[in-house]
Amino acid sequence: MADSRPVFDQINLVVSDMPAMVEFYERLGLKIGPTIPPWDRHHNNVSAADGIHFDLDSLAFVPQWNQGWPPDQTGPVFGFRVSSAEAVDATYADLIGAGYGGQQPPHDALMGARYAVVVDPDGNSVGLMGPRDPASAPEPRPPAD
Repeated sequence: MADSRPVFDQINLVVSDMPAMVEFYERLGLKIGPTIPPWDRHHNNVSAADGIHFDLDSLAFVPQWNQGWPPDQTGPVFGFRVSSAEAVDATYADLIGAGYGGQQPPHDALMGARYAVVVDPDGNSVGLMGPRDPASAPEPRPPAD
């Protein structure tokens, strides 16, 4: 049987000033992927190593994938890939049942994957994402600036 444990593979950094953050991480040598306007003001993919995805997301964009994100809070969301949509639901239920906080219950998210967010004991957000199916991804609406 294959290992079904969640795999750490992503960091989303919620930011208040996207241009400043893009400039900072480019100065550190990271390549910021092209994003179609107006999305470049709200979401940027950053090149990272060893299979880790690193994305910059604006405060205005976060509610599209995490309705429970605290307003005006910046910071990381640590992402874990799970094997299936059902595994997202089961992992979320297990963590909530063990007393950890839920920030975003499982839902079919804009990236075409089942997605949920829990909160670790120090208050950090931890995303749980099932396999992506671009065909099932709804068309996201650009956030208001």
